[in-house]
Amino acid sequence: MEIWQAVFLGLVQGLTEFLPVSSSGHIAFYNAIFSSTTGSEIDVMFFTVILHLGTLVAVCVVFWKDIIALFKKPFKTLGLLVLASVPAAVVGVIIEACGLDDILLARNCVGIVLSVLFLVTAALLFVTEFVAKRRESVLPLCIKTALPMGFAQAVAVLPGISRSGSTICAGTLAGCNREDVAKFSFLMSIPIILGGFFVELALGLYKGEIQQNFTDYGATLGWCVALGFIISAVAGLFAIKVMLKAIKKANYKWFSLYLVLMSITSLVLQFTVFNA
Repeated sequence: MEIWQAVFLGLVQGLTEFLPVSSSGHIAFYNAIFSSTTGSEIDVMFFTVILHLGTLVAVCVVFWKDIIALFKKPFKTLGLLVLASVPAAVVGVIIEACGLDDILLARNCVGIVLSVLFLVTAALLFVTEFVAKRRESVLPLCIKTALPMGFAQAVAVLPGISRSGSTICAGTLAGCNREDVAKFSFLMSIPIILGGFFVELALGLYKGEIQQNFTDYGATLGWCVALGFIISAVAGLFAIKVMLKAIKKANYKWFSLYLVLMSITSLVLQFTVFNA
C-alpha cells in the first residue's frame, strides 16, 4: 500500500459513505483498478476498518445531540435503532460465513456485479424522488418506517447498493417525514460501523492478520492509517451536509445519473481492464 492510495481511498470512503452512491462499491471499484493496473491490491483489512471509523467520527460530530438524546427516556429512538440494526447484523454474519464478498468481488466478475448493483441503486433513487415529490411524507419515526429502513440496510451489505441511499429511500417510500428519515439513516450507520470494527478487529488479531499487516508495511501502514482516518472524517462531514440538503428537497436525480455512468464504466472495465 502506498500513502497516495491511502489518501485517495480515505477521500473516496468519506464522500461515498453518506452520499447515496455506495462506499463499498466504490472501494471495490478502485481496488479492482489498482489490482489490474499496478498489481497492488488494497487488501489491508485493518486500514479499511479505520476508514469506516473516520466516517463514524463525522456522524458523531454532526449528530452528537441526537446521539445523547438516544439515552434519555423513553428510549423510543434507541429501541427502533436496535431493531433496525438486526437485519443487517444477521445478513452480515451470513455473508462473512459464506465468503460471499470474495465471490462477488473476484476479478472475473467484479465489474459485472458492480454494474448491476450500481444500476439498482440508481433506479431506487429515481423512483424515490418521483414518489417523494408527488405525495406528503407525514408518518413519524415508528416501527412501520424503521423496519423497512432496517431491511434496506441489510440489502446494502452488497457492494454497489448504497447504505444511506437505500435506507433513506425505504423510509421515504414508507411515508416517514424527511427530517426523521435523514437523522435515523445516519444514526443507523453507528452500530453497523462499530459492530464491523470490533468483529474485524477481533478476527484480525485472532488470525494474526493485523500483526502481519504491520510487519509487512511497517511505518508506512501507520501513516496510511492516520491519513486515511483524518481524510475520511473530513470528507464525511462534507458529504453529510450535502446529503442533508438533498434529502430536504428529495433531489436524488444527479446521484442516480452518476450511478448510471458508474454502472456503464464498471461494465466496460470488466472486459477491458479487470480481465486483461
